[in-house]
Amino acid sequence: MSLSFVHDALPMRVVFGPGRLAELGAEVERLGLRWVLVLGTPEQEATLRATADGLDGRAAGVFPEARQHVPAAVAAAAADRARELGADGCVAVGGGSSVGLGKAVALRHGLPVVAVPTTYAGSEMTPIWGLTEDGEKRTGRDRAVLPRTVVYDPELTRSLPVGLSVTSGLNAVAHAVEALWAPDGTPITALMAEEGARSLLAALPAIVEQPDDIDARSGALQGAWLCGAVLGATTMSLHHKLCHVLGGSFDLPHAETHAVVLPHVVAHNGPSAPAAVAALGRALGVAADPETVAKALADRARELGAPTSLAAIGMPRDGLALVVERVLAQPYANPAPVTRASLTALLEGCFAGE
Repeated sequence: MSLSFVHDALPMRVVFGPGRLAELGAEVERLGLRWVLVLGTPEQEATLRATADGLDGRAAGVFPEARQHVPAAVAAAAADRARELGADGCVAVGGGSSVGLGKAVALRHGLPVVAVPTTYAGSEMTPIWGLTEDGEKRTGRDRAVLPRTVVYDPELTRSLPVGLSVTSGLNAVAHAVEALWAPDGTPITALMAEEGARSLLAALPAIVEQPDDIDARSGALQGAWLCGAVLGATTMSLHHKLCHVLGGSFDLPHAETHAVVLPHVVAHNGPSAPAAVAALGRALGVAADPETVAKALADRARELGAPTSLAAIGMPRDGLALVVERVLAQPYANPAPVTRASLTALLEGCFAGE
């Protein structure tokens, strides 16, 4: 069979390995940045200040106010702080909330971002930005927000709580799954997605068993890198649309929402995406049929201690109808048809964890 595709590789410098955080100052200097704002969440403030102290006098300040789903008001406050300080760049330390905030500042002021991931979210590898306002999450793509350099130091993930490691890792697997059935996927993204999913699904049980295992942490972070890269290179479908609406409308925890929804979307889309199911079957070590793969994903999440229902993470049942309306309101690519009835049934399954 002849192949025909376009693969548009995103420009990205990756510095990977235990202890590489020590090179952050050199990476900032390499980009010609002199005065950077260090961004992260309130829980990470001590880490942010330590990171700033290690930048050899190039830290303009610390903004420890990042929040999940990037509220527009927080993004505006961070952008204002960067302008007031005269910052010429940002260093985002943390997971998707921190990197997302860095992207919001880049979107507003064009400041380059250096990302230092401490979770497996993968946002650092994409030109996708998101902002939440008045209960709705808007997303878009702009290469201006793509981090210029990503410093992956597995040492930074050794203290990541096991529960968050699991849900963050399953969130990354969801990126790979959607890339496998994306309408603009290529043989390159398919290889990266399968290997990213395999790496994470192999590493997460080891992390649960021994959270400070640096080999497992390195494998998971490498998998997250690959999964994030294919998220940035392809078009996301039903899974990400659902999670953005659920998270933006009801402020549900981001990674946990992805972990709950993923098996249900695989069950829905699987019959229309045999190549994706085959790749996932290989990554999971199970037979390549949609029901088996979806069940294996659900079983793996349960074995790892991840939440398995929307009810368990705070979703009100009476909000499901609103989610259906918002998901159906805007068309998007998906391998299987999405109807009101099928989407309602899917969400009911997610709510109950069945």
